[in-house]
Amino acid sequence: MRSIDMLTPGQILPLTIEKPAAGGRMIARIDGQVALVSGAIPGEQVRARVERVTRGVVFMETTAVERPSPDRRDARADPLCGGCLFNHIAYPRQLDIKAQVIADAFTRIARLSLPEPVQVTESPEKGYRMRARLHVSGSRIGFYREGTHELCDPRVTGQLLPATCDVLDRLAAAMRSLTRDAVREVEIAENVDASERAVALTGSAVLDLPAIETLAATEGITGVASWSGSHGTPYVADRLVIAGAAPITLRRHVASFFQGNRHLLSRFVAHVVNLVPPESQLIDLYAGVGLFAVCAASARGARVTAIEGDRVAAADLTANGAASGAALTAACHPVETFVSRDARAPRPGSAARLVAIADPPRTGMSPPAVDGLIRMGAGRIVYVSCDVATLARDARKIVDAGYVLTRADAFDLFPNTPHVETVVVFDR
Repeated sequence: MRSIDMLTPGQILPLTIEKPAAGGRMIARIDGQVALVSGAIPGEQVRARVERVTRGVVFMETTAVERPSPDRRDARADPLCGGCLFNHIAYPRQLDIKAQVIADAFTRIARLSLPEPVQVTESPEKGYRMRARLHVSGSRIGFYREGTHELCDPRVTGQLLPATCDVLDRLAAAMRSLTRDAVREVEIAENVDASERAVALTGSAVLDLPAIETLAATEGITGVASWSGSHGTPYVADRLVIAGAAPITLRRHVASFFQGNRHLLSRFVAHVVNLVPPESQLIDLYAGVGLFAVCAASARGARVTAIEGDRVAAADLTANGAASGAALTAACHPVETFVSRDARAPRPGSAARLVAIADPPRTGMSPPAVDGLIRMGAGRIVYVSCDVATLARDARKIVDAGYVLTRADAFDLFPNTPHVETVVVFDR
């Protein structure tokens, strides 16, 4: 038996790919030990080069495909450029792989079976992205290649609209008049129809007002924000149509978190909101700018308490709640503070009417947050997650507290990547 600890970087081995792993690599085995292989598809026979060996797992990259999958296609872009890891996989197979990864995480981490196979809602592959963080090097703006500080061209990845890439090219040209490293990162946010587009700039130097005005004058940019000042309107606004409500307008600062897929936004929000029974009491944790909170208050008649810890997003949440005229109370503090200090156990008989939505960051809910969520005693918990491993971890704790996992759905908000958004319902 060959120990993988004896393998050396650069060594090439033949492998049969078994199944997908979370994070984008595929699992193969070397004498029974796990190898995580990039650039492969389950069922393929490949030759792969050793990259590194860490904690009894060997990481490898495909160098040749000896028996390709029928689902292999020509990659349109460098797979190590942001958003391209699954470019070599036919899109329907990508959805199958993501469903398999979700089911595997619940089986392996949560020790739970899903009530039905997960259906992953598909998205158009191109131009889906409304938010992106890019890096600046010299006169170029782009994504970093994975594990490096090498820039790659965002245009070839297909994530951004062609018009957005044109704006970035013009912005890069305008930056040539600035001192070196004056801007190191560009965060861009646009609305669904791309009629509004704001950027946030970070760098090593304080940008003076003339410099900000120069960049703000770039055609296609409606606002600029930097830590030294702003110009124009560093906000964009979207108009959502959800059944049961008049059109809902949500503003968001360029620095505020917001779901990034323009093609699935309305369908995704409608799905989550329709999981809230009419006229419920709703607590929305990690509420962001109010995407679920405002829509649930408007479309479902819910009485909403919305909690957001980020001050910029919380300002948007407060403004959006007030503009909607719905029954919404917004608060800016960490979820852990709310559930420990402000959340009260429901009165007898009221628990069934209490619904909680949790949409935490990729790291999932902290132990105090998930414990506090459970103490609320809500009749239903809707957990929205962009990381299936932390979702499965928290699901085990919620089920152990007396809830039943009754539904799981997924949305492919990030085509051609390993990421997937999962929506799980827990009922008492």
